[in-house]
Amino acid sequence: MTTHVTIIGAGLGGLTLARVLHVHGIPATVYEAEASPMARMQGGMLDIHDYNGQLALEEADLLEEFRAIVLPGRQATRVLAPDGTVLLDNPDDGTGRRPEVQRGELRQILLDSLPAGTVRWGHKVTGVRGLGEGRHEVVLADGGTVVTGLLVGADGAWSRVRPLLSDATPEYFGRTFVETYLYDAETRHPAAAKAVGGGSLFVFDKGTSRQWIAAHRESGETLHAYMTLARPLEWFDGIDFTDAAAATARIAAEFEGWAPEITALITDSDTAPVLRPLNSLPIGHRWERLPGVTLVGDAAHLAPPDGEGANLAMQDGAELALAIAAYPDDIERALTAYEEALFPRSATAAAEAVATNEAIGTDPFAFFDQEG
Repeated sequence: MTTHVTIIGAGLGGLTLARVLHVHGIPATVYEAEASPMARMQGGMLDIHDYNGQLALEEADLLEEFRAIVLPGRQATRVLAPDGTVLLDNPDDGTGRRPEVQRGELRQILLDSLPAGTVRWGHKVTGVRGLGEGRHEVVLADGGTVVTGLLVGADGAWSRVRPLLSDATPEYFGRTFVETYLYDAETRHPAAAKAVGGGSLFVFDKGTSRQWIAAHRESGETLHAYMTLARPLEWFDGIDFTDAAAATARIAAEFEGWAPEITALITDSDTAPVLRPLNSLPIGHRWERLPGVTLVGDAAHLAPPDGEGANLAMQDGAELALAIAAYPDDIERALTAYEEALFPRSATAAAEAVATNEAIGTDPFAFFDQEG
């Protein structure tokens, strides 16, 4: 029978892996650096796709719980020109192909489905080394160590596990998000709320890929916006993000002349702007099979955002768990089967993500053409 599985990282990929393993009676422990599930906000909205993310939840036997947290109407999509002209206004079609949920609520469903003690909070990994024969030692920030029989890196872009397998490190993709929130939007920010509509808003400056805006209506009356700027990292070094007013004014200046109901997503933010540089691993990132260890999610195939990242991480977790369950007495066969499917799938997804991001400036509808 398979050995105990050690998972580094309690994101969606790692938790899906732990849950599907649990469904199949295979024990796992998840080590997470954060002190608790509520240590920080867990991102915004996610559209969970019927061809990967939802299939992973089905394997986790959590589809009913997932459907209970879907936010009705959030599949609606609007595209505006910078002057506010409506270019596309599609209502939620009700198909459920890409229903929207809050990332934090989805993560909580996965956490609640695991046996008590599965996730070890406040266990930050500082390094990992091989011990031979498929065993590894995980070193923790508090000085403790864990010896593993099967180690899975689900620890994101800056994975501590990845160096065991690959010399690749994330590189700046050339674009950065500036993130804002508007609360009580219907009463306090009605013009911005109308612009966003009931689901997602996209505003592209056709003919240039230097900046665009995306926003989502989250639960309640919250608008969550991302200003995307194609600038070198050095450009952002010149902005003092500890001075919220000055940073807001500098970012807003890049959208001068855009309709005020759109720029209000920057200027009227109820939170200080947050800088989020976008990084990616090389397209087609892969590694030679090393006994006793593998990767899932961004640790394996970090790519520019296009709505697939969380779905792919969950798919990775579910498929790895299914491979382990299929070959419980031959872990290397399980890991080989998993990686043989992972590598071409993630390479295709990464190439599509790069192409979509690069096409947005000249073809604002590239993203929607991809989605169908």
